[in-house]
Amino acid sequence: MTVGIEKPHKDLDVWKKSMELCKDVYTVSRELPDEEKYGLASQIKRAVISIPSNIAEGAARNSKKEFIQFLGVAQGSLAELETQLVLCCEYLNLISEDKLTIIFTNLERISKMITGLKKSLRSSYK
Repeated sequence: MTVGIEKPHKDLDVWKKSMELCKDVYTVSRELPDEEKYGLASQIKRAVISIPSNIAEGAARNSKKEFIQFLGVAQGSLAELETQLVLCCEYLNLISEDKLTIIFTNLERISKMITGLKKSLRSSYK
């Protein structure tokens, strides 16, 4: 079942991948201790949700320049998410590294997809 209205962002592979990332990150964040429910877990969820949200918002804007700007915000959220997950794994030992391997691989893949989309958008309006 497809929920929502038809919009151009739903056809973008990078949006689809970032939605899958949300699901994976939400699953892993459930393993954080209860005392982190309103701390790191909340921050991690906000960062991951920001990625597909900014891709969608940018795609709905009136210009490619605005879209590129929102893609930049999405990349910033990727970096924020990566930082928070590294903190959880390497510094606080709250999540095991093996549970984050796929997530880190997908973070890198999505970052490359966003970079490619930005380059494509830039070259099409020059």
